[in-house]
Amino acid sequence: MGSWYWIGVSAGLGAAVGVLFGGVAGNGRGGRIAAILLAGAVGAGIGFEIANWQSGGWGDRAAGIAGGVAGALCATQTVGGALTRGGTRVATGVLVACGAIVVAALAWIPAAGYLIALVLLALVPLLSRGRPERYAGLRTLARDE
Repeated sequence: MGSWYWIGVSAGLGAAVGVLFGGVAGNGRGGRIAAILLAGAVGAGIGFEIANWQSGGWGDRAAGIAGGVAGALCATQTVGGALTRGGTRVATGVLVACGAIVVAALAWIPAAGYLIALVLLALVPLLSRGRPERYAGLRTLARDE
């Protein structure tokens, strides 16, 4: 495989780490910022290690950073929305961790790492649009007016 493959793996594994850290971040602004910065740093470390092991150089590091930041941005938006709408922290964290495992597995498919990072980055504006309030469910029918 050429260096293009390993750059894509760096981007995909960085995105998986970003999704994992975004799932742990919670609903607060400080946690989100820390998750994004930490995901970028770990993505750079992944890219650095892959660059030492295979050819790729700075492309591996840049792709790892970009994938980590993209994954964390998307996951923090998703987790924040789920927790706002009444999701539990543990269940949301478990589901996001399972998603991170799937993203890490898909990163090894040639050229899929590039696509994963781009799709996650494209989802951020869609997820940050108007968020509905917490679903009232049957409580709205129980009101005596």
